[in-house]
Amino acid sequence: MHGFFDTRIEFLKGVGPNRAELLNKELQIFTFGDLIQYYPFRHEDRTKFYSINEIKAEMTYIQIKGRIGHIEMIGQGRAKRLIASFTDGTGEIELVWFKGAQWMLKKIQLNNEYVIYGKPTIFNKKLNIAHPEIDTISPTEDGQSFLQPVYPSTEKLKIRYLDSKGISKLQKNLIAEAKQHIRESLSKTILDQYKLISKQEALVNIHFPNDQDKLVRAQYRLKFEEFFYLQLRLIKLKLTRTEKFSGQVFNSTGLLTDFYNNHLPFELTNAQKKVIKEIYQDLKSGKQMNRLIQGDVGSGKTIVSFICMLVVIGNGAQTALMAPTEILADQHYKGLKPFADKLGLEIALLKGSSKKRDRKKIAEKLENGSLQILIGTHALIEDAVQFKNLGLAIVDEQHRFGVAQRSKLWQKNESYLPHILVMTATPIPRTLAMTIYGDLDVSAIDELPAGRKEIQTVHKYDSHRLELFGFMHKQIATGRQVYVVYPLIEESEKLDLKHLTDGFEAISRAFPECQVGILHGKMKSEAKDFEMQRFIRNETQIMVATTVIEVGVNVPNATVMVIENAERFGLAQLHQLRGRVGRGADQSYCILMSSYKLTKESRQRLNTMVKTNNGFDIAEADLKLRGPGDIMGTQQSGILDLLIADIAKDGKILEIARQAAQDILNSDPKLEMEENAAIRNQVKSQRKTSLNWSRIS
Repeated sequence: MHGFFDTRIEFLKGVGPNRAELLNKELQIFTFGDLIQYYPFRHEDRTKFYSINEIKAEMTYIQIKGRIGHIEMIGQGRAKRLIASFTDGTGEIELVWFKGAQWMLKKIQLNNEYVIYGKPTIFNKKLNIAHPEIDTISPTEDGQSFLQPVYPSTEKLKIRYLDSKGISKLQKNLIAEAKQHIRESLSKTILDQYKLISKQEALVNIHFPNDQDKLVRAQYRLKFEEFFYLQLRLIKLKLTRTEKFSGQVFNSTGLLTDFYNNHLPFELTNAQKKVIKEIYQDLKSGKQMNRLIQGDVGSGKTIVSFICMLVVIGNGAQTALMAPTEILADQHYKGLKPFADKLGLEIALLKGSSKKRDRKKIAEKLENGSLQILIGTHALIEDAVQFKNLGLAIVDEQHRFGVAQRSKLWQKNESYLPHILVMTATPIPRTLAMTIYGDLDVSAIDELPAGRKEIQTVHKYDSHRLELFGFMHKQIATGRQVYVVYPLIEESEKLDLKHLTDGFEAISRAFPECQVGILHGKMKSEAKDFEMQRFIRNETQIMVATTVIEVGVNVPNATVMVIENAERFGLAQLHQLRGRVGRGADQSYCILMSSYKLTKESRQRLNTMVKTNNGFDIAEADLKLRGPGDIMGTQQSGILDLLIADIAKDGKILEIARQAAQDILNSDPKLEMEENAAIRNQVKSQRKTSLNWSRIS
């Protein structure tokens, strides 16, 4: 099969060098293997014919049979279009072509019987179908199946007659030749256990199924296989890492016990205790830990990470915590220093703006081992920062760092790889976590600390601004503080949004009795820090800001978050911004301001925010709305290079396929057993550069 499916596409009947070049450029189809895996995005049911008098404009796609009674070319230049009247004896409908009108005029003839397929609409009170498919052949003739495949195409391909129908003809030619070369890529055990059809049957029926059942079974088989090889690779990576990289053993818990019994000022949630136990098991296992903690905003990830630091420090090693912004690094340092001081631990803060003499002191203490906790930004990965024995490296909001940046921190211990803990306050749907972080252990803090009140979220329109200002006045009068967040710093000609500078002036005029601060990403770090500290000390009552305050800002006295042009933000970002309030015991509020002009998706996002405070529910909704590609920048990872499976829709298949991969590797880690020969051969045949193991090589 390897040789056949590597054949260049130009050698397929109906392609040739010119069409091959177009397929290369437009669809990245280079070989027979690429084409057979260019799957249709839907199938059209060509079994049903409608009478014209049955057609309604709200129908999706319909098929009718009849004759063309009149053809006319109207308009000039770009406005030129071809209009034909089509009748079946029960009524009449207009067919319209805006593109390719001259070609269609030559193709269609009066009084010939045609089959028309397309989407009906109403224009000038008349039913019409724009750019319908038109054919003289009955759908049941010429070997066509009832379920016709529809393939994505492009304008350039359509000019060369490689529209969906043209691609379908090429697939027919290919499958006729390919059948005998398709070998099985899953073991008989898996096929039997999960009741999967063969690879050959799946590839034939994904393109040209004879009925709906065969199509569904083909889709399931191919999605299962795609997920299976992706998860097999991730689980294998994890097994290889744990076998290859040993970790320092940290099993003494004296320091942790002292802190827990004598200095912890509040009770941990059950979720926090569970995650600490999971991490402790890793730290004492002798294997290098590589764990992700995900938890909602305010769930207490930082104190969990500090308690884990104490296990490491109590065993004589050092710890580091890297944050993406100076504001967040400052906050971590100020939050943890009082605890470190009570325990007599040396803690330091290192940022890009740190002075030279401070850097020198930190470097000396790191190298002699007297500095046990280092908190900072990207400055931690500079070459001058050398630890005596880094035992635990923690990265907060890890998706804000590049892979190369994170790996530099891992390399700060020459003898052992440090144990790795990465944290995110952006909850990740279970299916996405299994894929993006499939080679990590994942812990979830899915419980908020006791005493926290649920943030009340409302959606208001611009016309309610006076009502909003009245509410803000009342909150400020009780001693509370307010955030007002804008999506832009300065006015944009392209986007009609409330921008920060105008907003600052408007708020200042509306609240003359209040001090109003301003914070955005273009400010120097000293100015940002100055404004933030004023807000923390309640010297400013209103903070007008961009999303620079999205992550990590902790002001318990701030109880109101106003988000202007909320429709312009994604769900994850809205949830992060909302998490800046509700940090104390007082009732907090999030007000989503928008114009009346909202897309369906924008309205769904805002409704989701109003309905739930649960970050995991929001993450699931976000996955369904946006798909996995945009969430957390995963489109750059390469790991979601899926051909047919969809993480947002096929989560159940993913879980089943991952379990199948886990079972195989549990019983046969090196895939040496004869019954797994098909899987072993498939793994070996994959291109080394490809992350998608389900592809035919």
